[in-house]
Amino acid sequence: MSDAFSESPVFARFAPLASAYDVALCDVWGVLHDGLTAHAAASDALTRFRAGGGAVVLVSNAPRPSDWVVSHLDGYGVPRSAWDAVITSGDVTRHMLAERGVSRVHHIGPDRDVPLFGDERIERVAAEEAPVAVVTGLVHDDVEVPEDYRPRLEALKARGTPLICANPDLVVQIGDQLLWCAGSIADMYRDMGGETHYAGKPYAPIYDAALGLASDILERNVDRERVIAIGDAVRTDLAGATAAGLDCLFVADGIHAEELGRGAPDPEKLAALFAAHGYHPVAVTPQLTW
Repeated sequence: MSDAFSESPVFARFAPLASAYDVALCDVWGVLHDGLTAHAAASDALTRFRAGGGAVVLVSNAPRPSDWVVSHLDGYGVPRSAWDAVITSGDVTRHMLAERGVSRVHHIGPDRDVPLFGDERIERVAAEEAPVAVVTGLVHDDVEVPEDYRPRLEALKARGTPLICANPDLVVQIGDQLLWCAGSIADMYRDMGGETHYAGKPYAPIYDAALGLASDILERNVDRERVIAIGDAVRTDLAGATAAGLDCLFVADGIHAEELGRGAPDPEKLAALFAAHGYHPVAVTPQLTW
């Protein structure tokens, strides 16, 4: 882990850093797009990194299979030249369910997340019929708040039902708006004493899967000191990279943009944010650019 970051944030474009790394594990939402618009400069930076011999694995906390993320990136106009592979928390959730031999789950989340469960391979059932619950989000995230789910979680806990969180994010940015995500419900269940498992960032399983993909792409074992994680959330991207022993390039004009200063992050606020959480990136950039 590099110690280049000191008390004051180091602002940097990606190009001066790139030669120190063989692999970039890059967040999707908040870096490549904001839920409405693609960030062309970010795609260009990753494309240039790959052209120089680097491998790019997109690591997303989307509660969907990776092919769904690929189709949406295509829809945003993110070029496939910007990445080699994609891994999602949805992929990891599927693996967790397969390891348990589960064919029935109680789903907490909107119908749009049903593709996570495949073509009828996993049946969605009532809570009292399920050996495990999976939370993918709030059913109506535009009007609901996590506290609305407390009675439902209390009933799950009373039955001793384990909960798998298919998206550990607390909130997601849609343009300039922040909406609650599945992580807010999972954290509530955990704090209630319920058995809780997390499929995505900042937890180890998704990083192990991403590094495995990178090794396949490069056809050699990957040295973690030669891997950089790129993301915009302290709680998931920066914390996850730190726990995995990876450097992190922090994108400030994402989920923390309003508190840090959109377009021009305040260095003192950045330093205070990192100090409060105890994590420090190798460098900071307002947006990912080459």
